Amino acid sequence: MGPAASNTTDKNIVDRSRSHRNRAVSRAVRVTRERLQSSSGTSPAFEREMLVLYIETVLHGALMMPLLIFVVAGIGLHLTRNPTYIVWGILALSLHAIGVLLTRHAHRRGLVTEEVRRWQRYFLLAHILMGLAWAVFAVQDCDSCNGSAFDFYKGTALLVALCVTTMSALMLRNALLYAFSPCVAALAVSAIVDPDPIAVGMAAIVSLALVFLAFIAQRQRRPNTQLLSFQSEKDDLIAALEVAKSMSDEARRRAEEANLAKSRFLASMSHELRTPLNAILGFSEVMSTEVLGPLNNPIYKEYTADIHSSGKHLLNLINEILDLSRIEAGRYDLTEEAIQLVDVCDDCIGMVQLRARAKKISITHQFENDMPDVWADEKAIRQVVLNLLSNAVKFTAQGGEIRVKVGWTAGGGQYISIRDNGPGIPEEEIPIVLSAFGQGAIAIKSAEQGTGLGLPIVQAILAKHNGEFILKSKLREGTEAIAILPAKRVLQSLPPVEEIRTVAPRRRSFA
Repeated sequence: MGPAASNTTDKNIVDRSRSHRNRAVSRAVRVTRERLQSSSGTSPAFEREMLVLYIETVLHGALMMPLLIFVVAGIGLHLTRNPTYIVWGILALSLHAIGVLLTRHAHRRGLVTEEVRRWQRYFLLAHILMGLAWAVFAVQDCDSCNGSAFDFYKGTALLVALCVTTMSALMLRNALLYAFSPCVAALAVSAIVDPDPIAVGMAAIVSLALVFLAFIAQRQRRPNTQLLSFQSEKDDLIAALEVAKSMSDEARRRAEEANLAKSRFLASMSHELRTPLNAILGFSEVMSTEVLGPLNNPIYKEYTADIHSSGKHLLNLINEILDLSRIEAGRYDLTEEAIQLVDVCDDCIGMVQLRARAKKISITHQFENDMPDVWADEKAIRQVVLNLLSNAVKFTAQGGEIRVKVGWTAGGGQYISIRDNGPGIPEEEIPIVLSAFGQGAIAIKSAEQGTGLGLPIVQAILAKHNGEFILKSKLREGTEAIAILPAKRVLQSLPPVEEIRTVAPRRRSFA
């Protein structure tokens, strides 16, 4: 077996890996459905995306907090002349560096959905440590400071630190509360120990600011969460659509390859299929006519007649299949010439007249006069008319009527109309009878069954001529089949337009 045969064989082998791909796709679709059904966005995969946004925010704004610490420590040292603020600045920078290093480590390592909760606890712990640094700052005092400058400085520093922390920890749930709860607790204890109005007011202001900013952060986090959810849903749907489209494209490609291979095979097998059938028909006809001598048993003569009729029927079926296969394979070439549709229809009526008379069916025709030639394949158009007439005769009852018309279309083309008063076709079955191998309920019950390829061949031949096929039918009223050739195929030479000279009348002069 050669390589070509091996490749052909491989195409027919069932792709056993497809089931694995289907399972993967089903799993992806199931996860997507679960995420779409989660309106609150609290699934582990969604929390991971929120944590990734938090990490990116912290890394991009990593210098904001050190700058604030430098400013706060410098102003405190200037106001109090106390080196304690230098120590506090080093402590705050160290604790902030721990949080940044932890965030950078999580970013480099990559977040896994199963580790999201653990990393959230680590980040909240880092905020608590930073909150302890601000709590230490909140309990600082200045005995040598006069007036309320120091208290104003401390309150402003805490409020700015609260705002900066809100901006950086927006995507981490409850981070602001964890970060400044120690500071609020320290201010509350200081106010209780020393009930100074300024201390009490500062504790109240910072507490109210914490509650207000936590509320704002929660409200701001909600639309961000929804936007992120919509983006995630869109990405998941796009991914699912791409997977489905790729699978559909692959399935369509395989189907087209299989259909084309079938068509090419049947188109190339015309000689191989027709040769033995012609031999069967020839020998059976010789035997049935007893050319070489009489058959002793009369039953044998009946058998040979049955063989001959069955062979002719099989040859007709094969011819229809091969014609459609050649059209599908692109190997149906038109031999175009100038023909008369009236002459073609007249010849075809004569060919089916014998069958029509056997069923007492009358065939009437109505042809337009002086129809010009059309540029078409005579053999193909003859096949179109014969197929339509044969169907009309086949499905028209005893004593029925068939009317054939040839005329002009509104667009300047020519049409052939074949109408019968048979049982008709239900409206829902018209697409079925127009498809390859499709047969309606009446055709299935009929004694004269065929392949269901007559009308598809008619459609394909007319399409090769850039024409159109229309099938109209009503149940118990009959069927009308219309084959239309476009105006560009009509050969009609128009007479030249004669110029009409307009002669001005002479003016009469009156004396």
